[in-house]
Amino acid sequence: MIQGIGASAGIAIGKAFVLPNWEWDLPETGIDAVDLANEFERLYEGIRTSKNEIEYIKNEFRDIVGEEESSIFDAHLAILDDPVFMNEIQGVIERQYKAAEVAVKEAIDHFVTMFDLLDDEYMKERAMDIKDVGNRLLKHLLGAPEITLPSDTQPYVLVVKELSPSQLAHLNPAHVLGVVTMVGGKTSHASIMARALGIPLVAGIEGKLAEPIQTGDLIVMDGDSGKLFVNPDKKTVDQFECTRVEQQVRKERLELLASVEAVTKDGTEMRLSANISSVKELDMAVKYGALGVGLFRTEFLYMDRANFPSEEEQFQVYLQIVRKMEGRHTVIRTLDIGGDKQLDYFPLPQEDNPFLGFRAIRISLERQDLFQTQLTAILRASAYGKTKIMYPMISSVDEVRQANEILRRAMADLDARGIPYDPEIPVGVMIEIPAAVTIADLIAKECDFFSIGTNDLVQYVLAVDRMNEQIAHMYHPYHPAILRMLRTIVEAARDAGIPVSVCGEMAGDERSIPLWIALGVHDLSMSIQSLLRVKHRILNTSAQEARAVAEECYKLTTNGQIERLLTDFNESSRFENQARRKE
Repeated sequence: MIQGIGASAGIAIGKAFVLPNWEWDLPETGIDAVDLANEFERLYEGIRTSKNEIEYIKNEFRDIVGEEESSIFDAHLAILDDPVFMNEIQGVIERQYKAAEVAVKEAIDHFVTMFDLLDDEYMKERAMDIKDVGNRLLKHLLGAPEITLPSDTQPYVLVVKELSPSQLAHLNPAHVLGVVTMVGGKTSHASIMARALGIPLVAGIEGKLAEPIQTGDLIVMDGDSGKLFVNPDKKTVDQFECTRVEQQVRKERLELLASVEAVTKDGTEMRLSANISSVKELDMAVKYGALGVGLFRTEFLYMDRANFPSEEEQFQVYLQIVRKMEGRHTVIRTLDIGGDKQLDYFPLPQEDNPFLGFRAIRISLERQDLFQTQLTAILRASAYGKTKIMYPMISSVDEVRQANEILRRAMADLDARGIPYDPEIPVGVMIEIPAAVTIADLIAKECDFFSIGTNDLVQYVLAVDRMNEQIAHMYHPYHPAILRMLRTIVEAARDAGIPVSVCGEMAGDERSIPLWIALGVHDLSMSIQSLLRVKHRILNTSAQEARAVAEECYKLTTNGQIERLLTDFNESSRFENQARRKE
């Protein structure tokens, strides 16, 4: 068994097709001064052809996965227009008298090496975009053929060193059972697109193979756990085949619960909402019974494009969401970039600790023009349905007050323009920083609701970067310190008379349900894929028993003890329910 990174969920079993790793090895072809004009013309023609090709792929791909994911190719187009990248190429041609393809190859190598040396996972992934665009340009300059995939309809597991968005766009999901990449991770564009296409993907297995995978090898892979088997025995194949069938049957059964209310066996009601990043996810959220959008991550409107979205662009997106919700609530989180989320056109300072640096509300309060534009767009959408504003990464009362002052300016601007909005729009705060927890009672007086962002809260409380493979095992959501902080937050909200919800990954973890029931948290927002699974667990849980388990958790001293207790309770409820069904 090889342990990789689970980047896109699902089990795949099939024969491998290994995509050759094309490495350009170009001779140092020199040119005469009189040939400079010709080389520049070749370069510009290659750029024009590459742009046309990318536009075609983008439009074709948009029909499959929607506008949001297809906008990845806007970043590729932006690279071909980037003056720094193009000046590097032109400089090599003009000053060193080298052929256009040699100049392009040197520019690719220069920027990829530079990005790979940065201790920043996002920048490492962006190096892949430069290679993708540069190789496309090289292909046209050299007249090289495309590497073709199998032409028959026999499904296969694609194995490749690294997969570019352009290559993934050409894959037929009906033929590709899964994808295995030597490098990459969950944040790569290829991983994002694989999840959108529903293709299982395991990444990061370079250096873990005893021998290279060959075309025709039997592959068994699990995109959830990141487990990979090459030519496994029949027992392993049968085991994963059974699991795959069980997952499909379970999925079909869970879909029957979409219209059922999430109420425990003894009558405690829970309200489940969806975390989304794009408009196209809404149909699935509604299909799975989401009672609203508990978190709309607006940063994805800003990513993979060449400039900041205008007020009108943002308004149109927010309007679509609010209207599609048809009276259900929509919580719109203001821009949360920085850390692992970067914008190509808005360079942030190099930081030793980006997760503790210039990000989220700190950027918004520094760039008040951008912040007011976003708030104005959200306010405009609030005239058409239940809309809420939520500020991320709040650590002080001053930050809430400053943000609210900018919100008042946005309201005044709309008043002056005669544009309608909800003047009573609820304004909330994400509680995800330890400082915010300790002064939650003070912050509660400045806002209308809390939403607990457990992902960052766990990371900051335990000083563990969960994206760091060396210490990811120390990321423990059920650490006693986390449980105590959750109780502090809920008590502060209750004393202030404001509602509190959860929008981090713990909301979608079935084992956490006893904690939320005991704390009196009834609003949970989670990934769409978790909605029906969590609802099923709630329907088969006794609130009285859940409270007793949660009380025991608060008496325990280690995360291991707490996690075992919650896991045992979850498993016992599941088996008890299975026994009742058999009877």
